Amino acid sequence: MGEYRIVLLRHGESVGNANNYHQGQFDFPLTDLGRQQVHRLLERWLKEGKQFDRVIASPLKRARETAEIIANGLNLPIEFEDDWMERNNGALQGLPEDTARILYPAPDFFSPFDPIVGNGEGDWELYLRAGRALLKLLRRPAGSYLVVSHGGLLNQAICAILEVAHHANGKGAHFRFGNTAFATFIYRSAEHCWIVCGMNDAMHLYGEDTKDD
Repeated sequence: MGEYRIVLLRHGESVGNANNYHQGQFDFPLTDLGRQQVHRLLERWLKEGKQFDRVIASPLKRARETAEIIANGLNLPIEFEDDWMERNNGALQGLPEDTARILYPAPDFFSPFDPIVGNGEGDWELYLRAGRALLKLLRRPAGSYLVVSHGGLLNQAICAILEVAHHANGKGAHFRFGNTAFATFIYRSAEHCWIVCGMNDAMHLYGEDTKDD
């Protein structure tokens, strides 16, 4: 038992973001702008004296590269865990968004339990994976952890933290994560007390386009 300080960080801009592709687990790398965004965050954290005990990251290229830049710059150990990967969004993965709208129009109704376009992860399935990733993190020793992941997965992790219910048709609460934006939480395990310290913090990109789709 003890206190955990957890920072949930979304990767920098990827090729998929920049060109309006459905990403999911399709392995797009960062763009040059994405790398600049990560370096600006690193510069900010170096100035602030930010430190973590460990970086835990999705192995997908856009998150891996983001994590490696931060870990190398702050001299931190890094691990890659599949549970922090983005949603498997089925047949949408790697498709341009306009093409996907033609080939796979959105259904009139879907529940949190329905899969996404064939075998993709529905909201509930993704929520369970995010919860498992969070549980594995909280089975580590108390300390300070940086998690580098993706907007969809991080949304479900926050739903698990805040005990947010799921709704049909993708409605309900959503949590914004711009490129290299992060959310900060403290968890006091002896009290089962979560403290939200910040959401969608991207002040290192102030004045810069932070497209978050």
